[in-house]
Amino acid sequence: MSTIIERFNKIKLNIASTKSFQRVNIIAVSKTFSLDHIRPLIDHGHRHFGENKVQEATSKWSEIKDTNESVKLHMIGKLQSNKAKDAVKVFDYIHSLDNKKLADTLAKHQISLKKNIKYFIQVNIGNEIHKSGIPVNELDPFYNYCKTELNLNILGLMVIPPNDNNPKKYFKSLNELNKSLALQDLSMGMSADYMEAVNNGATFVRIGSSIFGERL
Repeated sequence: MSTIIERFNKIKLNIASTKSFQRVNIIAVSKTFSLDHIRPLIDHGHRHFGENKVQEATSKWSEIKDTNESVKLHMIGKLQSNKAKDAVKVFDYIHSLDNKKLADTLAKHQISLKKNIKYFIQVNIGNEIHKSGIPVNELDPFYNYCKTELNLNILGLMVIPPNDNNPKKYFKSLNELNKSLALQDLSMGMSADYMEAVNNGATFVRIGSSIFGERL
């Protein structure tokens, strides 16, 4: 068994050991890793993979997705509006919906390409100046606009918490916001804090180095 599969199985066991009642989907964050490095996990039958650049995702995954419909690709990085059309072509999920212009552009391209993308709204839970995401006080009207005006399929909220060694506080707050909107899914938690995220309601965790090793 490859090291990657061993690491992946260990993460699954860790998640299973929590008191979580929800199903947790592991997004294997494959950004910067070659297909040869990722392939053991694809061949193992894993479905969810994450990338943060549209161009890299297109060149790496287009052929695989054409031949393997079970593979689902997640956009987990900042998405510029001028890349939205290409993102709609290759991704199944977008976790970084964070402004009205992007929402409008994605909605337009969804229609023209006849695709139904699944979205998470990224929330700037710590009101950090240099971080992407909808401020908490603007979340309700932005969600209503995306859902009612644009008819986007919003699954839930996403967060990258402030790096202050207290992720639990932010995960708990996002879970409460998610419930206030009656949303079912939560995208939060990475290699260092996914267990805390799962214990606070995460249904999608984004894990890279703990599966694939450190990036060069």
